[in-house]
Amino acid sequence: MADQEEKGARRAEPEEGRRGMTVSEAGRKGGIAVRDERGHAFYEEIGKKGGQKVRELIERGKNRG
Repeated sequence: MADQEEKGARRAEPEEGRRGMTVSEAGRKGGIAVRDERGHAFYEEIGKKGGQKVRELIERGKNRG
């Protein structure tokens, strides 16, 4: 961002009567889009993968000690 400011570029201002989206709002909007596009099974799958990875990391930690 500092590079843009040095070159004279400005941050886009929202149109009159509209405000920009917060990071939280953008995240929620993206999450809803993923939910609608991929469905419940997607979250089950990534949850299982995450759980497996945590178990692997815990086991590695136990084997080092």
